[in-house]
Amino acid sequence: MKNITVIGAGTMGNGIAHVFAQSGFPVNLVDISQESLDRGLKTIAGNLDRMLAKEKITEAEKTSTLNNITTFTSISEAVKNADLVVEAATENLDLKLKIFKEIDEHAPANTILASNTSSISITKIASVTNRPKQVIGMHFMNPVPMMKLVEIIRGYDTTNEITKSIMEMSEKLGKIPVEVNDYPGFIANRILMPMINEAIYSLYEGVAGVKQIDEVMKLGMAHPMGPLQLADFIGLDVCLSILEVLYDGFKNPKYAPCPLLVNMVTAGKKGVKSGEGFYDYSESKKAEKLAAQFQK
Repeated sequence: MKNITVIGAGTMGNGIAHVFAQSGFPVNLVDISQESLDRGLKTIAGNLDRMLAKEKITEAEKTSTLNNITTFTSISEAVKNADLVVEAATENLDLKLKIFKEIDEHAPANTILASNTSSISITKIASVTNRPKQVIGMHFMNPVPMMKLVEIIRGYDTTNEITKSIMEMSEKLGKIPVEVNDYPGFIANRILMPMINEAIYSLYEGVAGVKQIDEVMKLGMAHPMGPLQLADFIGLDVCLSILEVLYDGFKNPKYAPCPLLVNMVTAGKKGVKSGEGFYDYSESKKAEKLAAQFQK
């Protein structure tokens, strides 16, 4: 595999494009508008500048990485010579199915199609293509340039050959791939999201405050970030979406999202991305100030 196409220039997409480009692959980065693409490139450049300041890369490596990325607003144009397409659009089933139909229609017959979905069935995504054996999940972790794990999800029809190829590709990016099977939430979010949801329930039921819950998990369980701060970082809307996938997939009430989470997302309090979640990020991206709702 040589030519890579990444669909989506948001938080995950620009991070995925960054690591492929930094590893020497030509990358076609696609989004619906040039404005979105420009934001994504600005983020990549900023992340490279931080790596440069820490002497993790050279100026030449920064320049080479940026030169490896070409932007497109047309999926059909961006995928026509792709060996691998990685979709990193919004975590919405209908949108992903639409995108995969379009990729399948325009990409070469041997192209591998991967999704960065964090919870949606790879088998369901593959079902709208004419190449289900070549569809696989590549669930990168945020922030992509820093996090080592790539959760590799096999769909029902994904072949051993495709899985092996994607595992090897992940290693070329300096990542550590872990293979899992295609069930709701896979492994990462099947375990993480119920913990976050239980933390929100503990707040909702008045067991403890935001900072107290986060401190217990950081100091007692050696978590680098408390579950409520982590939820803000992931995006409360994303957490809600994943919990809904888990609940719909298993029909088990233990996955039912906490009413407080539902209310916060409905009110537009989505965490860092909106400036407020469990913490107030209007002055700092660090979780230092509680949101007004949770101040006593």
